[in-house]
Amino acid sequence: MAPKKTKDIRDTQTAVETLRAALNSAGIVFPSLRADPASPALGLVELGRVRADVAVHLAEALEKEPRE
Repeated sequence: MAPKKTKDIRDTQTAVETLRAALNSAGIVFPSLRADPASPALGLVELGRVRADVAVHLAEALEKEPRE
């Protein structure tokens, strides 16, 4: 059975918005963060490119998070 494109797009967009909000709360901006328009059925999130200082900030923020 083929996935429902509308549901996948909505779920992907929700994932993008959730990730963007979490990154913003850590002071991190991924300018190219978006749902991948080329593969809506897969529900891929495109992170894009960031400057080196943003990547380091992201790494530091992830290291502070408790691991499960």
